[in-house]
Amino acid sequence: MVGTAGIAAFLRQQGWHDASRAPLAGDASTRRYERLMQDDRRALLATVPPGESHDSFVKIAGLLHAVGLSAPTVLAADPDQGLLLVEDFGDGTYSALLQAGAPPLPLYELATDALLHLHQHFITPSAADLPVFDQAVFLRQTMLFCETYLPSVLGPVGETIKDDFRAAWQAPLGRALAVPQSLLLRDFHAGNLFRLPARPGVRACGLIDFQDAGIGPVTYDLVSLLQDARRDVGEAVTAACLSRYCAGFPEASGAAFETSYAVLAAQRHVRVIAVFARLADQGRPEYLEYLPRLWRLLNQALSHPALAGVAAWFGAHVPAAVQTGQQSRQ
Repeated sequence: MVGTAGIAAFLRQQGWHDASRAPLAGDASTRRYERLMQDDRRALLATVPPGESHDSFVKIAGLLHAVGLSAPTVLAADPDQGLLLVEDFGDGTYSALLQAGAPPLPLYELATDALLHLHQHFITPSAADLPVFDQAVFLRQTMLFCETYLPSVLGPVGETIKDDFRAAWQAPLGRALAVPQSLLLRDFHAGNLFRLPARPGVRACGLIDFQDAGIGPVTYDLVSLLQDARRDVGEAVTAACLSRYCAGFPEASGAAFETSYAVLAAQRHVRVIAVFARLADQGRPEYLEYLPRLWRLLNQALSHPALAGVAAWFGAHVPAAVQTGQQSRQ
């Protein structure tokens, strides 16, 4: 991270040298955020470790602004030092609002409308140099389960078992791509969404943490939203939002949509189980509390006929005790 002197000089140059600074709680990201408050102004200061940059965040923010969605406005940047000054959306995250008792349906419908708007207006060729989430990428992410998570609960995993796991996912992941492609934000969930009541329409949904976005199937972000690793989303809310999305984007509805949604739900849960377990190993044990929910969501997704081969692999190689997220890790 950049030193305190470099940060102080950057803030002085931008007119924020007298601001109070308060760190914001982080998540799994290597980025660090501080809230700046000076008179009646507020902003966020973001820093990244050496070797990383804010370039993708700035680029995706521009693409989101171009289609009329609310991403934080970039106020100033020092790429050489990894410093970024951005608009502060405040404290009205979906997570905070839901925790305080806000009705979930209006929030989730707004987020669904924001995705609909994005998928209806984003022009893929305009972002041809973005990463592409294709079958190979999804498969590589899925293999984290066999390579990092399963050995931690069962010990060494044989190469034949890994090969069978890889083979079981090939056809389902191919079918998951048989829906329209758009900008895939990747971490579109309650912790990264804000209610901005002063803004009209879909702009009332503020978006953050989209720096890893790319081009991919439109179903993925719906999975991120409605099958959240960190909180339960009610069945009625889920059904209403899926119906709302398909009604607004009929070319993305039908059997192909349902299959893609189920397959990418399973893919995401398998990957996140591995990632959260790894974070726990790195000194973040709080991530283990999400594993039972993730296993429950994964097993629900595996009931889809398109995932019969994957479900059979889990039945053959993963004991029931592991499939609850409760078995002690080695």
